[in-house]
Amino acid sequence: MEPINLHDYEELARQALPGPAFDFIAGGAEDEVTLNANRTAWQRIQLLPRVLIDVSNVDTSTSVLGRRIDLPVLLAPVALQRLAHPEGELAVARAAAAAGTVQVLSTMSSYTLEDVAAAAAGPKWFQLYCYRDKELTRRLVQRAQTQGYEALCLTVDVPRLGRRERDLRNRMEFPPDVVPMNLVTDVDPARVPPESRGSQPGTPAASLLNLSWEIIPSLTWADVDWLRSRTSMPVVLKGVLAAEDARIALDHGVAAIIVSNHGGRQLDGVPAAIEVLPEIVEAVRGRVEVLVDGGVRRGADVLKALALGARAVLIGRPYVWGLAVGGEEGAARVLAMLRAEFEMAMALAGCRSTAEITRALVRFP
Repeated sequence: MEPINLHDYEELARQALPGPAFDFIAGGAEDEVTLNANRTAWQRIQLLPRVLIDVSNVDTSTSVLGRRIDLPVLLAPVALQRLAHPEGELAVARAAAAAGTVQVLSTMSSYTLEDVAAAAAGPKWFQLYCYRDKELTRRLVQRAQTQGYEALCLTVDVPRLGRRERDLRNRMEFPPDVVPMNLVTDVDPARVPPESRGSQPGTPAASLLNLSWEIIPSLTWADVDWLRSRTSMPVVLKGVLAAEDARIALDHGVAAIIVSNHGGRQLDGVPAAIEVLPEIVEAVRGRVEVLVDGGVRRGADVLKALALGARAVLIGRPYVWGLAVGGEEGAARVLAMLRAEFEMAMALAGCRSTAEITRALVRFP
Protein backbone atom coordinates (compact mmCIF):
# COMPACT_ATOMS: atom_id res chain seq x y z
CA MET A 1 0.00 0.00 0.00
CA GLU A 2 1.27 3.43 -0.91
CA PRO A 3 0.49 5.71 2.04
CA ILE A 4 -1.48 8.85 1.27
CA ASN A 5 -2.18 10.02 4.82
CA LEU A 6 -1.05 9.52 8.41
CA HIS A 7 -3.62 6.79 9.06
CA ASP A 8 -2.04 4.71 6.29
CA TYR A 9 1.35 5.04 7.95
CA GLU A 10 -0.07 3.68 11.17
CA GLU A 11 -1.39 0.59 9.43
CA LEU A 12 1.91 0.05 7.61
CA ALA A 13 3.79 0.41 10.90
CA ARG A 14 1.50 -2.20 12.45
CA GLN A 15 2.60 -4.59 9.69
CA ALA A 16 6.28 -3.64 9.94
CA LEU A 17 6.81 -3.86 13.70
CA PRO A 18 6.65 -6.81 16.09
CA GLY A 19 3.32 -6.78 17.91
CA PRO A 20 4.68 -5.87 21.37
CA ALA A 21 6.78 -3.01 19.94
CA PHE A 22 3.78 -1.61 18.05
CA ASP A 23 1.63 -1.86 21.18
CA PHE A 24 4.27 -0.16 23.32
CA ILE A 25 4.13 2.86 21.01
CA ALA A 26 0.43 2.79 20.17
CA GLY A 27 -1.07 1.84 23.51
CA GLY A 28 -2.62 3.90 26.26
CA ALA A 29 -3.55 3.45 29.89
CA GLU A 30 -6.13 0.96 31.16
CA ASP A 31 -9.29 1.00 28.95
CA GLU A 32 -7.73 3.58 26.58
CA VAL A 33 -10.75 5.85 26.90
CA THR A 34 -8.59 8.96 26.80
CA LEU A 35 -6.41 7.54 24.04
CA ASN A 36 -9.48 7.17 21.81
CA ALA A 37 -10.96 10.50 22.89
CA ASN A 38 -7.80 12.26 21.74
CA ARG A 39 -8.69 11.37 18.17
CA THR A 40 -12.47 11.69 18.20
CA ALA A 41 -12.49 15.09 19.93
CA TRP A 42 -11.06 16.75 16.82
CA GLN A 43 -13.98 15.49 14.75
CA ARG A 44 -16.49 17.35 16.92
CA ILE A 45 -14.97 20.74 16.09
CA GLN A 46 -16.40 22.32 12.95
CA LEU A 47 -14.76 24.87 10.67
CA LEU A 48 -16.44 28.04 9.34
CA PRO A 49 -14.39 29.07 6.29
CA ARG A 50 -14.35 32.56 4.84
CA VAL A 51 -14.67 32.93 1.08
CA LEU A 52 -13.63 35.30 -1.69
CA ILE A 53 -10.15 35.79 -0.26
CA ASP A 54 -7.05 35.59 -2.44
CA VAL A 55 -5.20 32.53 -1.17
CA SER A 56 -2.75 32.26 -4.05
CA ASN A 57 0.03 32.36 -1.46
CA VAL A 58 -0.32 30.67 1.92
CA ASP A 59 2.35 30.99 4.63
CA THR A 60 2.37 28.12 7.16
CA SER A 61 5.18 29.51 9.30
CA THR A 62 4.94 30.72 12.87
CA SER A 63 7.24 31.15 15.88
CA VAL A 64 7.62 29.32 19.17
CA LEU A 65 9.60 30.89 21.99
CA GLY A 66 11.01 33.39 19.51
CA ARG A 67 12.21 30.74 17.04
CA ARG A 68 10.72 30.99 13.55
CA ILE A 69 9.58 27.61 12.23
CA ASP A 70 8.15 26.67 8.85
CA LEU A 71 5.30 24.59 10.24
CA PRO A 72 3.39 24.86 13.56
CA VAL A 73 3.93 21.15 14.21
CA LEU A 74 6.63 20.12 16.68
CA LEU A 75 7.84 16.56 17.15
CA ALA A 76 6.82 15.46 20.62
CA PRO A 77 9.15 13.47 22.85
CA VAL A 78 8.80 9.73 22.29
CA ALA A 79 10.94 7.25 24.20
CA LEU A 80 13.25 4.64 22.70
CA GLN A 81 12.76 5.28 19.00
CA ARG A 82 15.23 2.55 18.06
CA LEU A 83 12.28 0.23 18.65
CA ALA A 84 10.90 1.59 15.39
CA HIS A 85 14.11 1.95 13.36
CA PRO A 86 17.87 1.45 13.99
CA GLU A 87 18.58 5.16 13.42
CA GLY A 88 15.79 6.22 15.77
CA GLU A 89 16.10 9.78 17.04
CA LEU A 90 19.00 10.54 14.69
CA ALA A 91 16.80 10.01 11.64
CA VAL A 92 14.03 12.05 13.25
CA ALA A 93 16.46 14.91 13.96
CA ARG A 94 17.32 15.10 10.28
CA ALA A 95 13.66 14.92 9.23
CA ALA A 96 12.67 17.68 11.65
CA ALA A 97 15.51 19.94 10.50
CA ALA A 98 14.56 19.42 6.86
CA ALA A 99 10.95 20.34 7.66
CA GLY A 100 12.06 23.47 9.50
CA THR A 101 10.54 22.55 12.82
CA VAL A 102 11.49 21.60 16.39
CA GLN A 103 12.40 18.15 17.64
CA VAL A 104 11.63 17.62 21.33
CA LEU A 105 14.00 14.90 22.51
CA SER A 106 12.94 12.53 25.26
CA THR A 107 15.06 11.94 28.34
CA MET A 108 14.43 8.27 27.50
CA SER A 109 15.84 8.54 23.98
CA SER A 110 17.77 5.60 22.58
CA TYR A 111 20.61 7.88 21.45
CA THR A 112 22.36 10.38 23.69
CA LEU A 113 21.32 14.00 23.55
CA GLU A 114 24.84 14.77 22.34
CA ASP A 115 24.55 12.36 19.40
CA VAL A 116 21.15 13.76 18.46
CA ALA A 117 22.41 17.34 18.63
CA ALA A 118 25.21 16.39 16.25
CA ALA A 119 22.87 14.63 13.80
CA ALA A 120 21.21 17.76 12.42
CA ALA A 121 21.33 21.51 12.91
CA GLY A 122 17.60 22.06 13.44
CA PRO A 123 16.19 23.54 16.66
CA LYS A 124 15.73 21.12 19.56
CA TRP A 125 14.11 21.11 22.98
CA PHE A 126 14.96 18.61 25.69
CA GLN A 127 12.15 16.85 27.54
CA LEU A 128 13.02 16.22 31.17
CA TYR A 129 11.81 13.81 33.82
CA CYS A 130 12.89 14.86 37.29
CA TYR A 131 14.56 12.12 39.29
CA ARG A 132 14.90 11.51 42.99
CA ASP A 133 18.60 12.03 42.48
CA LYS A 134 18.72 15.78 41.91
CA GLU A 135 22.33 15.57 40.80
CA LEU A 136 21.26 13.27 37.95
CA THR A 137 18.58 15.78 36.97
CA ARG A 138 21.04 18.66 37.19
CA ARG A 139 23.54 16.86 34.96
CA LEU A 140 20.89 16.18 32.31
CA VAL A 141 19.90 19.85 32.29
CA GLN A 142 23.51 20.97 32.02
CA ARG A 143 24.23 18.55 29.19
CA ALA A 144 21.21 19.80 27.26
CA GLN A 145 22.18 23.43 27.72
CA THR A 146 25.78 22.74 26.69
CA GLN A 147 24.58 21.04 23.51
CA GLY A 148 22.44 24.00 22.44
CA TYR A 149 18.96 22.73 23.20
CA GLU A 150 16.74 25.79 23.16
CA ALA A 151 14.17 24.92 25.84
CA LEU A 152 13.65 22.55 28.72
CA CYS A 153 10.34 20.72 28.45
CA LEU A 154 9.43 19.46 31.91
CA THR A 155 6.89 16.62 31.94
CA VAL A 156 4.66 17.14 34.97
CA ASP A 157 2.00 14.42 34.62
CA VAL A 158 4.11 11.40 35.62
CA PRO A 159 4.40 11.22 39.42
CA ARG A 160 4.31 7.51 38.63
CA LEU A 161 3.84 5.56 35.41
CA GLY A 162 0.30 4.90 34.21
CA ARG A 163 -0.97 1.34 33.93
CA ARG A 164 -0.40 0.37 30.29
CA GLU A 165 -2.17 -2.94 29.99
CA ARG A 166 -1.07 -3.80 26.47
CA ASP A 167 2.50 -3.96 27.75
CA LEU A 168 1.44 -6.09 30.71
CA ARG A 169 -0.36 -8.56 28.47
CA ASN A 170 2.60 -8.71 26.10
CA ARG A 171 5.08 -9.10 28.98
CA MET A 172 6.97 -6.40 27.15
CA GLU A 173 10.73 -6.81 27.07
CA PHE A 174 13.14 -4.65 25.15
CA PRO A 175 16.05 -5.67 22.93
CA PRO A 176 19.38 -5.35 24.77
CA ASP A 177 20.49 -2.54 22.42
CA VAL A 178 17.36 -0.41 23.06
CA VAL A 179 18.12 1.48 26.24
CA PRO A 180 17.75 5.10 27.45
CA MET A 181 21.25 6.15 26.48
CA ASN A 182 21.08 9.51 28.27
CA LEU A 183 21.02 7.58 31.54
CA VAL A 184 23.61 4.91 30.77
CA THR A 185 26.51 7.00 31.99
CA ASP A 186 24.57 8.46 34.91
CA VAL A 187 22.71 5.50 36.42
CA ASP A 188 24.40 2.37 37.70
CA PRO A 189 22.03 -0.54 36.88
CA ALA A 190 23.26 -2.31 40.01
CA ARG A 191 21.48 0.39 42.02
CA VAL A 192 18.09 -0.66 40.65
CA PRO A 193 16.37 -2.48 43.52
CA PRO A 194 15.37 -6.09 42.76
CA GLU A 195 11.65 -5.37 43.14
CA SER A 196 11.90 -2.84 40.31
CA ARG A 197 13.30 -5.36 37.85
CA GLY A 198 10.36 -7.74 37.79
CA SER A 199 8.77 -6.66 34.50
CA GLN A 200 12.13 -6.15 32.78
CA PRO A 201 14.12 -9.28 33.63
CA GLY A 202 17.48 -10.00 32.10
CA THR A 203 20.48 -7.83 31.49
CA PRO A 204 21.63 -4.79 33.44
CA ALA A 205 20.85 -2.74 30.32
CA ALA A 206 17.24 -3.90 30.50
CA SER A 207 17.10 -2.80 34.12
CA LEU A 208 17.67 0.77 32.98
CA LEU A 209 14.30 0.68 31.26
CA ASN A 210 12.39 0.30 34.49
CA LEU A 211 13.08 3.71 35.94
CA SER A 212 9.72 4.44 37.54
CA TRP A 213 11.49 4.04 40.89
CA GLU A 214 13.77 6.93 39.95
CA ILE A 215 11.12 9.45 38.77
CA ILE A 216 10.34 11.71 41.71
CA PRO A 217 6.74 11.26 42.91
CA SER A 218 6.90 14.38 45.07
CA LEU A 219 7.50 16.86 42.23
CA THR A 220 6.07 20.26 43.18
CA TRP A 221 6.12 23.87 42.06
CA ALA A 222 9.26 24.31 44.18
CA ASP A 223 11.03 21.95 41.77
CA VAL A 224 9.98 24.14 38.85
CA ASP A 225 11.61 27.07 40.62
CA TRP A 226 14.71 24.97 41.30
CA LEU A 227 14.99 24.03 37.62
CA ARG A 228 14.62 27.62 36.51
CA SER A 229 17.42 28.57 38.87
CA ARG A 230 19.70 25.94 37.30
CA THR A 231 19.38 26.87 33.63
CA SER A 232 19.10 29.78 31.25
CA MET A 233 16.88 27.71 28.98
CA PRO A 234 13.19 28.65 29.04
CA VAL A 235 11.14 26.09 30.96
CA VAL A 236 8.05 24.64 29.29
CA LEU A 237 5.52 22.61 31.29
CA LYS A 238 4.13 19.57 29.48
CA GLY A 239 1.07 17.81 30.86
CA VAL A 240 -1.21 20.61 32.07
CA LEU A 241 -4.99 20.06 31.81
CA ALA A 242 -6.44 22.26 34.58
CA ALA A 243 -6.84 26.01 34.08
CA GLU A 244 -5.88 26.63 37.70
CA ASP A 245 -2.52 24.90 37.16
CA ALA A 246 -1.96 27.11 34.13
CA ARG A 247 -2.57 30.20 36.26
CA ILE A 248 -0.17 28.94 38.94
CA ALA A 249 2.45 28.28 36.25
CA LEU A 250 2.45 31.98 35.42
CA ASP A 251 3.63 32.76 38.94
CA HIS A 252 6.55 30.38 38.53
CA GLY A 253 7.96 31.95 35.40
CA VAL A 254 7.36 29.22 32.85
CA ALA A 255 7.78 30.22 29.23
CA ALA A 256 5.08 28.02 27.71
CA ILE A 257 2.51 25.37 28.53
CA ILE A 258 1.79 22.21 26.59
CA VAL A 259 -1.78 21.08 27.11
CA SER A 260 -1.41 17.31 27.12
CA ASN A 261 -2.67 14.08 28.65
CA HIS A 262 0.53 12.21 27.74
CA GLY A 263 -1.05 10.62 24.69
CA GLY A 264 -3.63 8.88 26.88
CA ARG A 265 -0.87 6.92 28.63
CA GLN A 266 -1.26 8.21 32.19
CA LEU A 267 -4.62 8.78 33.94
CA ASP A 268 -7.38 7.21 31.86
CA GLY A 269 -10.64 9.15 31.79
CA VAL A 270 -9.23 12.66 31.56
CA PRO A 271 -10.49 14.85 28.70
CA ALA A 272 -8.86 15.11 25.32
CA ALA A 273 -6.31 17.92 25.40
CA ILE A 274 -8.03 19.86 22.62
CA GLU A 275 -11.22 19.97 24.71
CA VAL A 276 -9.56 21.91 27.52
CA LEU A 277 -7.27 24.02 25.32
CA PRO A 278 -9.69 27.01 25.26
CA GLU A 279 -9.84 27.04 29.08
CA ILE A 280 -6.04 27.09 29.34
CA VAL A 281 -5.76 29.84 26.73
CA GLU A 282 -8.31 31.91 28.60
CA ALA A 283 -6.52 31.33 31.91
CA VAL A 284 -3.11 32.57 30.73
CA ARG A 285 -4.50 35.51 28.71
CA GLY A 286 -1.55 35.66 26.33
CA ARG A 287 1.13 35.87 29.02
CA VAL A 288 2.78 32.63 27.84
CA GLU A 289 2.55 30.57 24.70
CA VAL A 290 0.22 27.57 24.75
CA LEU A 291 0.75 24.42 22.69
CA VAL A 292 -1.31 21.24 22.52
CA ASP A 293 -0.80 17.60 21.62
CA GLY A 294 -2.86 14.43 21.42
CA GLY A 295 -4.52 12.80 18.44
CA VAL A 296 -3.43 15.21 15.69
CA ARG A 297 -3.75 13.31 12.43
CA ARG A 298 -4.83 15.89 9.84
CA GLY A 299 -3.79 19.32 8.69
CA ALA A 300 -7.29 20.50 9.58
CA ASP A 301 -6.57 19.47 13.18
CA VAL A 302 -3.63 21.88 13.21
CA LEU A 303 -5.89 24.61 11.86
CA LYS A 304 -8.48 23.95 14.60
CA ALA A 305 -5.83 24.02 17.33
CA LEU A 306 -4.48 27.38 16.19
CA ALA A 307 -8.01 28.78 15.90
CA LEU A 308 -8.59 27.78 19.54
CA GLY A 309 -5.50 29.66 20.65
CA ALA A 310 -2.58 27.24 20.39
CA ARG A 311 0.71 28.57 19.06
CA ALA A 312 1.51 25.13 17.64
CA VAL A 313 0.72 21.43 18.04
CA LEU A 314 2.94 18.44 18.74
CA ILE A 315 2.70 15.02 17.14
CA GLY A 316 4.21 11.83 18.53
CA ARG A 317 3.01 8.51 17.20
CA PRO A 318 2.55 9.62 13.55
CA TYR A 319 6.19 10.47 12.94
CA VAL A 320 7.25 7.25 14.69
CA TRP A 321 5.00 5.31 12.29
CA GLY A 322 6.77 7.05 9.42
CA LEU A 323 10.11 6.19 11.01
CA ALA A 324 9.12 2.53 11.34
CA VAL A 325 8.05 2.30 7.71
CA GLY A 326 10.75 4.31 5.99
CA GLY A 327 13.33 5.63 8.43
CA GLU A 328 14.28 9.28 7.94
CA GLU A 329 12.43 9.43 4.63
CA GLY A 330 9.27 8.05 6.23
CA ALA A 331 9.35 10.55 9.10
CA ALA A 332 10.00 13.37 6.63
CA ARG A 333 7.12 12.28 4.46
CA VAL A 334 4.72 12.29 7.41
CA LEU A 335 5.68 15.90 8.08
CA ALA A 336 5.35 16.78 4.40
CA MET A 337 1.88 15.24 4.28
CA LEU A 338 0.77 17.16 7.33
CA ARG A 339 2.19 20.38 5.93
CA ALA A 340 0.40 19.92 2.60
CA GLU A 341 -2.88 19.20 4.37
CA PHE A 342 -2.47 22.20 6.68
CA GLU A 343 -1.70 24.53 3.78
CA MET A 344 -4.74 23.23 1.91
CA ALA A 345 -6.96 23.63 4.98
CA MET A 346 -5.72 27.20 5.46
CA ALA A 347 -6.47 28.06 1.84
CA LEU A 348 -9.92 26.52 1.91
CA ALA A 349 -10.66 28.38 5.15
CA GLY A 350 -9.54 31.71 3.68
CA CYS A 351 -6.37 32.11 5.77
CA ARG A 352 -3.26 33.43 4.05
CA SER A 353 -1.03 33.17 7.12
CA THR A 354 -1.15 31.65 10.57
CA ALA A 355 -1.75 35.17 11.92
CA GLU A 356 -5.13 35.17 10.17
CA ILE A 357 -6.32 32.02 11.95
CA THR A 358 -8.76 33.19 14.63
CA ARG A 359 -11.41 31.83 16.99
CA ALA A 360 -14.11 32.87 14.53
CA LEU A 361 -13.00 30.01 12.31
CA VAL A 362 -14.35 27.23 14.57
CA ARG A 363 -17.60 26.27 16.21
CA PHE A 364 -18.79 23.45 18.45
CA PRO A 365 -22.15 21.97 17.37
